Amino acid sequence: MDTSLQVLYQDNDIIAVHKPAGIKVHRDGYDNPRSQALLQMVRIQTGRWLYPVHRLDRPASGVLLFAFSQEMARALSEMFKRQAVEKSYLAVVRGYVDPAGEIDHPLTPNACDPKQGQIPKPAFTAYRRLAVAELPIGLGPHPTCRYSLVAVEPHTGRMHQIRRHFHHISHPLIGDTVYGDGRHNRLFRSLFGCHRLLLAAVQVRLLHPRTGESLCVPAPPEKSFADMLHQMGWQDRMSAFPSQCPAKSTYFQSLSADAQRSSTVSK
Repeated sequence: MDTSLQVLYQDNDIIAVHKPAGIKVHRDGYDNPRSQALLQMVRIQTGRWLYPVHRLDRPASGVLLFAFSQEMARALSEMFKRQAVEKSYLAVVRGYVDPAGEIDHPLTPNACDPKQGQIPKPAFTAYRRLAVAELPIGLGPHPTCRYSLVAVEPHTGRMHQIRRHFHHISHPLIGDTVYGDGRHNRLFRSLFGCHRLLLAAVQVRLLHPRTGESLCVPAPPEKSFADMLHQMGWQDRMSAFPSQCPAKSTYFQSLSADAQRSSTVSK
């Protein structure tokens, strides 16, 4: 079986790959040394040493960047820290969300093991509803089950930000076993055989730290996510997913050139 990863973009400084759902970006002290991790998989596939610059939750899928040098890793990490990278996601959530909205809700840095006295930090997420569906199945007090497909742009990078923010507005992501609704997760497993978190990183956009040129990397949803969209009757929305990058968002245009270029490397 072919276990090679899909390479979405590569140059001498950066590689972008499509992370499958269920794989960690890198191992930690609790993992089996032989367990799969994306960092090691990409190193083996490219035959080169590389460095992580941002994260993507283990149960999520989509575009993830690595750097081929410490210098480039520092530059890219600083850009993510300064919010000079535009990230776009797709998610399926419980209920009908508003056609568009913004979630401005501070979050503690460590979602899994918050320390006493930890101060929440600003966290901001924008979203736009793309489609809705209603299943004729009663669950709890409701005679039917309603769901929304949303495009999401997190403008900060807190741990589990998208998942925690949609939980905060009572529209948890489907397949989220930490912040989600177990009843709906079980329904999707039994009806559709869906055993994953329905969250996918579908695009990143930034200015290349070395050249200063715009770099946009799209990543259409992987098969397990796309299959769910078909089963929900959202196949007509597939054309809305970026096979190539559209025009910049208003948010990204508002970032100053100085902020985007503040983390450059020598040419």
